Amino acid sequence: MSKTKFIFVTGGVTSSLGKGIISASIARLLVSRGFTVAIQKLDPYINIDPGTLNPYEHGECYVTDDGAETDLDLGHYERFTNVPTSQANNVTTGVIYQSVISKERKGEFLGETVQVIPHITDEIKYRIKILANRGNFDFLITEIGGTVGDIESLPFIEAVRQMRWELGKNSVVVHLTLVPFLAAAGELKTKPTQHSVKMLQEQGVQPDIIVCRTEKNLNEGLRNKIALFCNVTTSSVIECIDAETIYDVPILMKKENLDLEILKKAGIPAEGEPDLEEWKKFLHKLKNPVRDVQIGLVGKYVELKDAYKSINEAFIHAGAANECRVVVKSIHSEYMDESNANEKLKGLDGILVAPGFGERGIEGKITAIKYAREQGIPFLGICLGMQCAVIEFGRNVLGYKGAHSTEFNRSTPYPVIDMMEMQKKISGLGGTMRLGAYPCRLKKGSLVYDIFGIEHISERHRHRYEFNNEYKEVYTNAGMTPVGLNEKDNLVEIIELKDHPWFIGVQFHPEYRSTVANPHPLFVSFVKAAIDHASGTK
Repeated sequence: MSKTKFIFVTGGVTSSLGKGIISASIARLLVSRGFTVAIQKLDPYINIDPGTLNPYEHGECYVTDDGAETDLDLGHYERFTNVPTSQANNVTTGVIYQSVISKERKGEFLGETVQVIPHITDEIKYRIKILANRGNFDFLITEIGGTVGDIESLPFIEAVRQMRWELGKNSVVVHLTLVPFLAAAGELKTKPTQHSVKMLQEQGVQPDIIVCRTEKNLNEGLRNKIALFCNVTTSSVIECIDAETIYDVPILMKKENLDLEILKKAGIPAEGEPDLEEWKKFLHKLKNPVRDVQIGLVGKYVELKDAYKSINEAFIHAGAANECRVVVKSIHSEYMDESNANEKLKGLDGILVAPGFGERGIEGKITAIKYAREQGIPFLGICLGMQCAVIEFGRNVLGYKGAHSTEFNRSTPYPVIDMMEMQKKISGLGGTMRLGAYPCRLKKGSLVYDIFGIEHISERHRHRYEFNNEYKEVYTNAGMTPVGLNEKDNLVEIIELKDHPWFIGVQFHPEYRSTVANPHPLFVSFVKAAIDHASGTK
């Protein structure tokens, strides 16, 4: 294909309909047909990125190889396509305005009055096109965040309108809406979809395909009605019924011929069928587990569904790899201490202590780690979870009373976790962390070396504080061994505990690299260890 085709995904009626999953499913179908695909998310909020956003506001902050703090939808994109994303795959209103104002201050507009049209919309179009040009992709899927009609989304919709005019047949607009079922009336209602499309049309954009989220099947009459009122063909009205798992959606969209409809609108002949065999095998394992294991997820945001999104998805991938259902028990670290630890943690086959920032819930995490260490329960600590494992070991094994991280106690007598030297002179929160992929050398003969099967790995980070190397020797002699090192900066990346069935802490975030096609080996091994613990074997 000589020219990239652009697919724009918009949403209407309400938020949280699943534009990210639809975008990722479209990408999965096109990749399965042999096309090269990139996906990006345009977010209407004014923050530069979600790095400083409260998880209660925005859910998980996803990190890419190049160190971008991005929207959690990029995690879906990678999990579905197995293609890494980057900074260019997530653009916010804040980034757009920051760039335009910077250009204005430098005099690049030669004294023009800077306006939303054309300056802001030109910047949006530039950000869309630069990703397409960078990879020479067959398709670029651009998801517009928010809901049609939001004030914040107007410049993005206007940019889509302009690009549609410029691109002609090289663009397709997919609009996701809701067709609600009214129990009192006993029927599905199409009016919200009609109004949503009308609002999009008022902004100058006519959708080519309408994907309808629904809890009941759409009959032919409803499809015809939506097609008639929304100016699309009946074949372009796609049913997206509630699914058992998000990983069902590509298969459901294939049954609805969404990929064929997109190819037809883009003027590309459809040849053969998409190769979804491996995806179907994954789904079969996911839905037909031979056993269950219970793993406790200890964190301070466990009541928030999306706060640990990538961890939960990594458990799904690792569970399928082990033909096992991982039942995740959410345990709020703020409400756990020595008095109730046995009550909350008893019967678990594994314990994962989650990443995070801030002091709230730290003592509960340390309590959970002590329980896992003393009871011989498989343990995985991620980022702050690893740091808490170092603190717990210092306090309860080495006898370092008051051992802590300087993040939480600047005057601790035993700063076993401390800030990186390069960060100590930096003020402000945004962009001051070790972010993105960094190399790590694994110690031969260690458990992690056996798990990965290679000596050199690269994993994604998002943190400021590190294992204090002044304590490395005493920890090693006592049985907590640094087995993964960033040799360039002399940083401890992974610790293991001797004389324990499975006890690993990592500074990085392995969950970010786990996909359907490539479940992360640490999660696969951790779930296997939990299975062994449940069956009484080691």
